[in-house]
Amino acid sequence: MVEMIAPTTKAADDGIVPVAITNEKMPIESSDSADHSSSEGTPAEHGAPEVLGENGEPIIIADQKRHLFAFLKRKEFYIALVISQILSLCLTSTNTFTQLLTNNGANIPAFQTLLNYVVLNVIFTPYTLYKYGFKKWLKICIHDGWKYFIFAFADVQGNFFIVLGYQYTNILSAQLINFCSIIVVVIVSFSVLGVRYHWTQIAGILLCIGGVGVLIGSDHITGADSTSAPNPVKGDLFVLLAAIMYGFSNIIQEFLVSERPVYEVLGQLAFWATFINGVQAAIFARDGLRNAQWSGKVGGYLSGYTLLLALFYILCPVLLRLCSAAFFNISGLTSAFWGVIIGTRVFGYSVHYLYPIAFVMIIIGCFIYFIMSGYLGESRKPWLGKRQEKGVSGLGTAKRKMEKELAKTQGENTV
Repeated sequence: MVEMIAPTTKAADDGIVPVAITNEKMPIESSDSADHSSSEGTPAEHGAPEVLGENGEPIIIADQKRHLFAFLKRKEFYIALVISQILSLCLTSTNTFTQLLTNNGANIPAFQTLLNYVVLNVIFTPYTLYKYGFKKWLKICIHDGWKYFIFAFADVQGNFFIVLGYQYTNILSAQLINFCSIIVVVIVSFSVLGVRYHWTQIAGILLCIGGVGVLIGSDHITGADSTSAPNPVKGDLFVLLAAIMYGFSNIIQEFLVSERPVYEVLGQLAFWATFINGVQAAIFARDGLRNAQWSGKVGGYLSGYTLLLALFYILCPVLLRLCSAAFFNISGLTSAFWGVIIGTRVFGYSVHYLYPIAFVMIIIGCFIYFIMSGYLGESRKPWLGKRQEKGVSGLGTAKRKMEKELAKTQGENTV
């Protein structure tokens, strides 16, 4: 039983979290702490960690073991599934706007993505300055700027090469090569971040990939993959580079948003990416901007692309906190299905009967991926320590949920 001294509140990056203070040092640190102490021991399986009470005796918030279908009782799973499909729709819509821009004589890949980073910069950099002050913001730029620069560089190149690749290759090749991002995410997460995948998670990933295989088979049957490509080899290489860059970008972002507030991560991403993308646009986009056929339609398509991509970037950190970069990538495979649905109205595509089957396979794969998840699921990050002491307490994090459960447990013990 925990002896209560006084209830208090603790500021987090996304709001105020109630935390009860015990007579022993709590294993949960402030969300804005600059010093992250190292954890002892090896990372445990996904599940609720122990919180130490009086005399170091553990208070078990929930069972740490995996349970079959336990995720169905967790609202976080349904929130993650909905967010993943919103992101998938955003991705499909931005691809549609890119195609419309190309059809209307505006091939400006570097300039397209630059506008997105400018919008994010306008939103999150001033807010970060407001929260931290100029000195702390400058300190972050000096000491942690290299991390955010690498993140921004990978993200900018991913956006640039995917838009460029679609100008030279066909959709079938692009879909096949995009699987590389999933491979990169799984390998890097396993080898660098210490993530260990349950066999059900591997089965879910494989089923999702099988669903995309059905989509590709449908395209082959209907002849949708027979579209001539100006330079398939060149386009495939561009898409391959984009897939690799996206994989690294997703991993880095998952790592950063688990340790730092979202507004800081997005603000720093936009700050560095604006410079990187700006240089690329100045080098590669001059002829495109000069030769573009500007019109009201082009302006509208460009605005739609920018707003939807900005929404994508704002929601993505929440999903990466709730789940992982691996789930983010496999759930995004439904974008091919949404692309056909949108294409039926915009480009006159027809829906083959295999498309709904493929969509269901991918969604079932997402369910299987979570089928044996523990109490905290993938929101518990192994690199943050057993009690997530290195992590930030924010929207979607395991640490935020642990604090809430601790406050609830201590409240019950005092009754």
